This record gives sequence, structure tokens and C-alpha cells, in this order.
Amino acid sequence: MAFPYSRSIMDVRQLRNFVAIVDSGSLSKAAERLLIAQPSLSQQLRTLEEELGTQLLIRSAQGVVPTEAGKTMYRHARVVLRQMEQIREEVRDGGGSEAGPVAVGFPTTIAAILAVPLFQRVRTQYPGIRLQIFESMSGYISELLANGRLDLAMLFRDSETRGISVMPLFDEELYVMGGHLVCPEIYADASRGPRARGNDVASGTCALARLANVPLVVPSASNGLRLLIERSFSQANVELNIVADIDSLPTLIDIARAGEACAILPSSALAPRDPSLRPKALRIVSPQLQRTASVCWSNSLPVGSATLAVRQCIADLIRELQSEGHWTGITLRPAVSP
Repeated sequence: MAFPYSRSIMDVRQLRNFVAIVDSGSLSKAAERLLIAQPSLSQQLRTLEEELGTQLLIRSAQGVVPTEAGKTMYRHARVVLRQMEQIREEVRDGGGSEAGPVAVGFPTTIAAILAVPLFQRVRTQYPGIRLQIFESMSGYISELLANGRLDLAMLFRDSETRGISVMPLFDEELYVMGGHLVCPEIYADASRGPRARGNDVASGTCALARLANVPLVVPSASNGLRLLIERSFSQANVELNIVADIDSLPTLIDIARAGEACAILPSSALAPRDPSLRPKALRIVSPQLQRTASVCWSNSLPVGSATLAVRQCIADLIRELQSEGHWTGITLRPAVSP
């Protein structure tokens, strides 16, 4: 019995070109990046859409954006391409060696203290690994991990979600920083009278109730830290006074340092900066504000030896930075405890 010949509708080249189009947001930019003619790239895309029987991209004068089907195609294409790259690197280096690209995503506050030491550690211990570091707000880092663009990501969660595995590494406390010009009473010593009750500069603490209606600059609504702040103030029935939404860690710190408003941030946000430039900071108590940080990875991607090595480097560095006093305000989880 003869079976009809079925041609594969996709090959690695088509997947790579489609990913380049989505990443570039433009057919012309993708063609320039891929060093092929734009009409040829457009024809490849039309052929792929015809063979799949669905529209993958929405075209406009501003460029292209993926449809829902296109997003699914993009996610799977990234997974396949990364798997192909891992196979190539591991076979080339004898199988199972720590070599090849490893993409890691850090929220800005974590990157401020961990990104450079991680680069140095991987460069020294695993010269065959090409580290790729992405720094952004936690919401975008989570999207990159889900789309297969990252092998590892540090995210603020302590439980697994669909398709994502997590290894909790530490719990970090949050501090109120700055605001000494517009609300100096926050930093008044508790011994100076009832107005300062709930604060203790000597022990470096500030009761959450003392932040009622205090001007705050915070990240935008999609940020995990913003959601934690809003939830904590609401549960404690404390009036929240947000005066600006700022998705820039340096700007948040500079405003707090200038004293024109307060910022609520983890200590890691200030750790690498010049101590003389750090704004005043008090640990928030009653209730304590904290969040869990975990290293996460996708269940849909094979975890190669290079990724495992980088994951262990992250855990080791966090333990070392904490034990040496460079990263205060965190409590290690058993996974990274000595």
C-alpha cells in the first residue's frame, strides 16, 4: 500500500526567519538583519501562513505584530531553536559539558547586585558558557521566560505555575527610603515623643502605619512590587499616596535620595551603590513587608548542563553575598543555606 508523500511545512530556516520578524517588529528590519531580500522574506511568510492555514502576523504601516496563532508559533519556534542550539553545543564539546548560550532574566532590583558577580563567576569557572543577561521589570521577565527566550529567570514567586518550575532561594525584606524633606517625621527617633511612635531609627525600623498618606514613588501597575505595596497597604487599612509611577530603579533611588518622596524597595536595590549616596532606609514592620525570590525555568525546555551550572552559580553567589554582608535584609531558603 502506497502512502502519499507529506512534505514538512516547516524547517529550521523558516522558524528562525519567523522569530526574527517578530523580534524586529518589521519585515524590512528582519530582512536587513537576516541579510535576505524583503520580497523573499515576505513570500516565505505568506507560504508559511498558507501551509498552516492561519494568519500569523498583523501587518500595518507601523510594522507587524503576531496574532494569537502567531504568538503560539513564536513560542514553539523559540523552544525548537534553543533545543537545536543546545544539541549543537553539547555535541561539539563532547556531550554534557558546560558550554553554549544560557539566557538569564533579572528584575532590575536583583540585577543591581547579582548580574555583575554572576558574569564574573561564569566567565571564570565556565569559559565555554556564553551568558546572556536580560534586565527588566519582573512582569516582562516572566513573559520572556514563558515565550522560551530565557533559560532561567529570577522572579518573585514561591510556587509553580503552569509550565514553570521554581526553586525558592530567599525571602527579602522591604525598606522605606528617602522622603526626609517632605516627611521628616518618619525618621524622628522614637524616644522623642508620641509623634514618632512606631519608628525606631536606632534599630532601623518603621511601622507601616507611619506611611499613611506619605508621598510615594512606585513602579507602574503591572510590576510585582507595586502589587505587593498596594495589597499590603490595603490589608493594613493604611492610606496609600502614590504621587508618581516610575519604571526606573535609578530614578526611584535618586528621588528618594533627594528627599522629595519615599520609595519602598528591597535592600538589594542599594547594595552596589556608593554608601555616601544611599538615601536613609528603614525596614518596614508591623506588618513586615517581604517577598520570596526564586530561580525559575520552563518545563517545556530541556535543562542542559550549562543551564544547571549557571543555576548553581546563582544560588552560590546569593549565599556568599549574604554571608559576607554585601546583601542584607534577606533570609536564605534551605536550597541555598550552607
